[in-house]
Amino acid sequence: MKKLTINYLLIITIAFLLPLKSFTQKFKGLALKPPMGWNSWNHFACDVNEKTIREIADAIVSSGMKDAGYIYVNIDDCWHGQRDSLGFIHPDPERFPSGMKALADYIHSKGLKLGIYSDAGWKTCGGRPGSRGHEYQDALTYASWGIDYLKYDWCYTDELNAHGAYLTMGHALVDAGRPIVFSLCEWGNNKPWEWGKEIGHLWRTTGDIYNCFDCVIDHGTWKSWGVMQILDMQEGLRVHAGPDHWNDPDMMEVGNGMPVNEDRAHFSMWCMLAAPLIAGNDVRKMTKETVEILTNREVIAVDQDSLGIQGFKYQAIDSIEVWVKPLINNQLAVCFLNRGKAAREISFDWSRHVVKDDFSGMIYNFSQKEYNIRNLWLKKEAGTTRNPLKSTLGGHDVLMVKLTPVK
Repeated sequence: MKKLTINYLLIITIAFLLPLKSFTQKFKGLALKPPMGWNSWNHFACDVNEKTIREIADAIVSSGMKDAGYIYVNIDDCWHGQRDSLGFIHPDPERFPSGMKALADYIHSKGLKLGIYSDAGWKTCGGRPGSRGHEYQDALTYASWGIDYLKYDWCYTDELNAHGAYLTMGHALVDAGRPIVFSLCEWGNNKPWEWGKEIGHLWRTTGDIYNCFDCVIDHGTWKSWGVMQILDMQEGLRVHAGPDHWNDPDMMEVGNGMPVNEDRAHFSMWCMLAAPLIAGNDVRKMTKETVEILTNREVIAVDQDSLGIQGFKYQAIDSIEVWVKPLINNQLAVCFLNRGKAAREISFDWSRHVVKDDFSGMIYNFSQKEYNIRNLWLKKEAGTTRNPLKSTLGGHDVLMVKLTPVK
């Protein structure tokens, strides 16, 4: 009787400790730098199928995007079919007749990774089956398919507690055993930056982006935001971001209809924010200019800097903003953003400025230390901070430089 009691207590103890351990961890180290990849929603919305996804993967490789760091091919909403009698989800048999495992195998054969989408509610935003009540089944299914990334949305959630809902799916992913990057797409309503770090690898800070530089699209019960609106919504959030836990200002609209200067500014600011770089265009049909923007490795390096420090607005005068981002080896990225439509003359006397970042503890005193200047879009040296920077900056455009200490 005594032995039976001891065994019973041991079983109860193990049953209690295992889920407790799982609740306090995630798959760590999967996103030490902001994830880079592609997502179907911005361009294709619900018009997704396996043929398109395979072609996108091929184009990511052939265009040079893979070599530039884009590795995730993420299928957004509307891939879903129905749940079977046991509750397990299956892909739409007409859109994905070969099944998700076969598609994952193809993506992996290209040296890429496959991402998928679900929702914490009863239904996805596109009206497909959500994961509410099926979190553990879905996590096991994704693991069996070979999924590498999950974007988890927030439609049809009724009175769900956001923290609890995302914790449940995060727990399910860990228990399923396959390392999967977990992207919390909660839109920022419940301040996921305050609790998401221990659950996911990135979290949305806003509602959906729209392919315009400076606008708001009112849908009645919700709004879509232009690039500048989303940029403004990032204020105060940088202290919550870093390696393996990133603020996500949403997927990019580069190549979806804005002019080249606006695409360049959009891409630059996402890199200054240390944002996940998830392209949202049709990469099969890119212009030369779009490819050059998305694959500019010097600008991408600012985003992917190993310190993982999100940039911040240092100065704003009229339509010109000056953003800075501390980098490894005491380097500094500086981006001059012209939010206005008209070209502006800029003159920045480095010697009169001391950039102090209380968050990282880094200080750049240009009157005491000289830096070489590298223009990241022209890809050429541009003197040193000994002399003022003078330039004409076009409307809705950027001048982006990297400063390196003179030895």
